[in-house]
Amino acid sequence: MGNSKLIFMAGGGTAGHVYPNLALIEPLKAHGIDVIYLGKKKGLEYGIVTDAGIPFREVNSERFFRYLTLKTLLTPPRVLQGIFQTVRLIHKEKPAMIFCKGGFGSLPPAIGGWLTRTPVVLHESDMTPGLANKLCMPFAKKLCVTFADTMEHLPKEKAVYTGTPIRASLLKGNREKGFAYTGLDPKGKPVLMVVGGSSGAHALNEALLSCLDQILEHFQVIHLYGSKQEEFEAPQSRPESGYYAKAYAKDELVDLFAMTDLVLSRAGSNAINELLLLKKPNVLVPLPLAASRGDQILNAEYFAKQGFSAVLRQEDMTSESLLDALMKTWERREDYIQSMSSSKAKNGTQEVLKVILEACDD
Repeated sequence: MGNSKLIFMAGGGTAGHVYPNLALIEPLKAHGIDVIYLGKKKGLEYGIVTDAGIPFREVNSERFFRYLTLKTLLTPPRVLQGIFQTVRLIHKEKPAMIFCKGGFGSLPPAIGGWLTRTPVVLHESDMTPGLANKLCMPFAKKLCVTFADTMEHLPKEKAVYTGTPIRASLLKGNREKGFAYTGLDPKGKPVLMVVGGSSGAHALNEALLSCLDQILEHFQVIHLYGSKQEEFEAPQSRPESGYYAKAYAKDELVDLFAMTDLVLSRAGSNAINELLLLKKPNVLVPLPLAASRGDQILNAEYFAKQGFSAVLRQEDMTSESLLDALMKTWERREDYIQSMSSSKAKNGTQEVLKVILEACDD
């Protein structure tokens, strides 16, 4: 019998696979449940999780490629290694269940859980299940989903509409601290935040810089250009001119959001649901089909249909169209705020917590 006061968590590759997991930590602790996180030490998840003070155990995995490359040959042996690592950890720690957020880091823990008869619960962020969750689904007891429409694509006996877990700390940002941190003017122009996810978005960065002078005529700008944009030469911050640039924000992000009036963003599920929680008017530039499976396009279209967001396709993005989209969204900002305030989206943190607690009791 498992330890009812301990669970494993997995999910990595992007911050969107990690932060929803972290949103569950405090609620779980309130129920007396501890968490051990499984992932790659070379993965993005390692730094985020260990910085948060959560125990971390290495479980190997590898990205799943939809096309044949030399790296494809590395996937089976590394996934197999990760399965054996998971099984050993389960025998040692005896967790009550395993919660997998998606991404390639979820498959070894999901299979390891199935082999040891440890309940596995998955979470899908996007409108349609990603490859990792499709592979994990046969080994899972339940699959929690962010969007109600996703239920149509899943087995009824496994799918649960929960929403997505979101960090409660996002609501605790301090506007004054944000301005002090960036050096921008609290009495100046409204603040535009530009963020392309934890890794960054080269297309967004280049489009912003192509019309930065024009944008600065209307907004102060916080530019989070991404931690993996080695080829992008970001301008130096010029707070006196209304421009602040940084690769990636951590603890200070809550304060930056608090001072932000308008957001230009990719359309990853975690990011846009955070904008919904914060009720920040936004322009979404989803990752195009040429570089994705189309999940961000579906996410953005859904949010636009609900009246939460404006959408600008990357293939249509020029300096002129970007500036136009920002100005039109700013002019209609109250309409967007009203739509987000009227949203009936579920409290994902509490709903997912219920599914986890039920799995722990089985």
